[in-house]
Amino acid sequence: MGPYRHILLVVDLTEDSLAIGRKTQALGAALGAEVELLHVVEFVPVEPMGETLMPAAQIEEELLARARQRLGALAAELGLAGCACRVESGNVKSEIVRAARERHADLIVLGSRERHGLSILVNLTEDTVLHAAPCDVLAMRAGRGSG
Repeated sequence: MGPYRHILLVVDLTEDSLAIGRKTQALGAALGAEVELLHVVEFVPVEPMGETLMPAAQIEEELLARARQRLGALAAELGLAGCACRVESGNVKSEIVRAARERHADLIVLGSRERHGLSILVNLTEDTVLHAAPCDVLAMRAGRGSG
């Protein structure tokens, strides 16, 4: 297998995104690879409790607009202002796999959190992506001094 050419960096826009983004940016620079950022908004509408609540479509669009703004700011902070930044809505796991297929990514990079107790039994995003992805997956440890 040749070197990676298209890296899909999946971020959740938490404080860990910057540290994982820096490592991915350095990896991409070392390999001469294109880095593309992806954030997925998984919107779960609530049942309206009254007429004063905004329509679900308006709330979702505001979440997407806010995510686009934050993703653009993260890309700029990483020195990746010219790279593609995508914000999708839907199931996080399936949207990551879909984006990787559509964009012909040859490496997906995402954060992975340490799990304890019953959470070990939960099918987390990185596990699902690892088994369904059309390419290699690199899970970077998030949280514990990942910078």
